[in-house]
Amino acid sequence: MKQSVFKTVLLAIGFLLPLPAVCAAGEISGSNTAQAGRYQYFFLESIRRQSAGDMASAFELLRHALEISPDAPEACFFMAMYLSEMRQDSLALVSLERAVDLSPNNEVYQEKLAQFYIGTGNYDKAIDAYTRLCDTHKYRTDAMKILLQLFQQRKDYPRMLDVVNRIEQVDGMSDDLALSKMKIYELMGDSKSACEVVQQLAASHPYDLNYGIMVGNWYMQNSREEDALEIFSNALKEEPNNVYAQLSMYDYYMQTGQEAKADSIMEQILISPTAPTDNKLQLIRQAIQQNERQGGDSLTMLSLFDRVIAAAPDETALREMKIAYMSMKKSPKEYIDSALVALLDIAPDNAAARFQLIQLRYPEHNMDDIIALSEPGTQYNPEEMVFYYFAGMGYYMKGDDDKAYEVFRKGVDNINDESEPGIVSDFYSAMGDILFNMGRKQEAYAAYDSCLHWKSDNISCLNNYAYYLSLDGSSLKKAEEMSLKTIQAEPKSTTYLDTYAWILFMQERYSEARIYIDQAMANDSTEDMHSDIYEHAGDIYAMLGNTDKAVELWQKAADRGGDSKLLRRKIKRRKYIQK
Repeated sequence: MKQSVFKTVLLAIGFLLPLPAVCAAGEISGSNTAQAGRYQYFFLESIRRQSAGDMASAFELLRHALEISPDAPEACFFMAMYLSEMRQDSLALVSLERAVDLSPNNEVYQEKLAQFYIGTGNYDKAIDAYTRLCDTHKYRTDAMKILLQLFQQRKDYPRMLDVVNRIEQVDGMSDDLALSKMKIYELMGDSKSACEVVQQLAASHPYDLNYGIMVGNWYMQNSREEDALEIFSNALKEEPNNVYAQLSMYDYYMQTGQEAKADSIMEQILISPTAPTDNKLQLIRQAIQQNERQGGDSLTMLSLFDRVIAAAPDETALREMKIAYMSMKKSPKEYIDSALVALLDIAPDNAAARFQLIQLRYPEHNMDDIIALSEPGTQYNPEEMVFYYFAGMGYYMKGDDDKAYEVFRKGVDNINDESEPGIVSDFYSAMGDILFNMGRKQEAYAAYDSCLHWKSDNISCLNNYAYYLSLDGSSLKKAEEMSLKTIQAEPKSTTYLDTYAWILFMQERYSEARIYIDQAMANDSTEDMHSDIYEHAGDIYAMLGNTDKAVELWQKAADRGGDSKLLRRKIKRRKYIQK
């Protein structure tokens, strides 16, 4: 059972105060003073044990208190809380209902019962319970709002209206309440009353044009276009740059089929230096949808984007939408690249744009360019691991292991609970490769272990870790288990099959090793297979006694740039020679 639930309830009903201060007269029942004293002792001792975390003892003491005084509402209430925690909902409900019956004006009991009914899906009883709560505690507008939702679920619009009026009596008139009334009248089909409410709301704000425009929008929704046009026109005469009025006029023109005039209004808003960006984005989305319906002319939309951005060059959201649109329309790579560069010029801390640009350029394998893009990202967005990864990989691909390790080490220092496990895993995998190249094998193995801690199925790490263990001739069973996972994940990978075959070879399981090395060679149809695979194949065939085949394979390894000195010795002596 969870202690926090009971502490919350204790605070709510005041049981951290002396008992007489929180219980109404007569709530502690008993045939005489001695019995009442016994009840009070066991009840308060139950509360004390509960506060100390001894829930089992607290429950037994409470049950004994109820045996002494079964009509004590506070004991019934707490028993309901225990039974609910024990998932004995039907018994909890009986106990909670009894607590409310015994103390019908207790606010906490009433609310808990109402919440219990909602939790069990008994909405009719929940309505009755919240109605009683609101009747006895008329200030509880929060409970009234829940009651409003329950009536809405039942589509009981007259009672919804009654609840809104009750809230208004407590909190006073507000715009939200007025709009709620309007919606309820509309749901009831009473357009006249709905119109009166929105007109009254506008009349209460005579110096704010937006309320009048709201009336115009209501007219539009109710097929009173001429009345709406008059309001919008008057508003624009008074405030020509009122965006709300402009948007409403745009909707009017679109609804009445005057698209040319609608486009003119849209252009005014989009190139306005004062129009909110959110409104511009909304209009551009509508323009894109309309453009797509008409065939999707991207040149028209890109021209619009350019005009909008020229009017507000520092608005990054507009540039982001343009880039998203260009990506959707599969614009030429160089155009997207240029747009991303322009965005980063004004917002160098835009991590998403920087990452997209790196992804766009990475296939070109210009590592200097990738480093130049990634390293500023580690400064502007030090929490984004991806920038350390690409910077480190850039240096690693250039052969600068020291610098690569330095960058990866900085990235590791910024790992936190929000870090993406896959990226962190790749960090440690790359660090393991670098450390092994540096001859720091134990540190490399520790890095690989960290990699697999973050992502146990990092296939690249499993392969490299297994292969390096096999080169050491140590932990070959562990190496075999890891390597097996790689070929199960990618059964046609030449590299992974070669690693597994070599680990079997190191365990002197030559026949099994031949099966997998043959698959490795068969699955690579290119002419540039790595020389190590042929050398390993030659070693395996040699240990199986097929010397001619072994020599043939060693020669292929030599032809592909293998360790010529060792291979020449193997070929000359026609036998496997360990390095």
